[in-house]
Amino acid sequence: MSDYVQSLARGISVIRSFSTEAPRQTLSEVARQTGLTRATARRLLITLEELGYVRSDGRHFELTARVLDIGYSYLASLNLNDIAQPFLESYSEALGESTSVSVLDDTDIVYVLRVPTKRIMTVSIGLGSRFPAYQTSMGRVLLAEQDDSEVLDRFNRSDQSRTTEFTVVTGEALLERLHAVRQQGWALVDQELEVGVRSLAAPLRDASGTAIAAVNVSTHAGRTNLQELTEDFLPRLLETAASISRAIAMR
Repeated sequence: MSDYVQSLARGISVIRSFSTEAPRQTLSEVARQTGLTRATARRLLITLEELGYVRSDGRHFELTARVLDIGYSYLASLNLNDIAQPFLESYSEALGESTSVSVLDDTDIVYVLRVPTKRIMTVSIGLGSRFPAYQTSMGRVLLAEQDDSEVLDRFNRSDQSRTTEFTVVTGEALLERLHAVRQQGWALVDQELEVGVRSLAAPLRDASGTAIAAVNVSTHAGRTNLQELTEDFLPRLLETAASISRAIAMR
């Protein structure tokens, strides 16, 4: 593509090379992770450092908090935080469980809002956390909006390295689950992302009826059985989703 700016793409790849597993990297490590030459990686790191997105001690590089500005610009454009936050806080307080909002980004969901509780789970979740959509309740309600061929394409390109004994492992099985989601309008995922974690999700829709995000509640299997989820948690979740959707439609 003649309009494709390769240098911008390479700069973004440098930023994305930093992660929980690699928060600080040498020049050689950045070059290796991105597939760039050392010279190119060095120029990009120096540029990012000059702009304030990266800092260095002379050997190692790491991201600065300014990188958050990029993500917060997206969140501000969604206007979901101001709208959904009070509804999530009320729902979370009533149930004593964590609630979240996420959006679909290709094969993953990305958390854009979260009201956590003090309960401990081994899955670490914060704003910007990503998980394969097919393994999550929020991902399922958003995938259910796609046609089957699109779902299968996303499933086949998903990271399927982390599964449990309960995880859907075929595209056909996923389509069966999504058929039920389309019929009922919500999704329940039982220990497919992590053993012991159950979650419910419902879509958030704009004025046109398009699902632009999803809201969920997560709990531990040892604390909440499936009957409690569907009889107590679910009605409140659907009410919360409807309230947020109405607020979105009125903005």
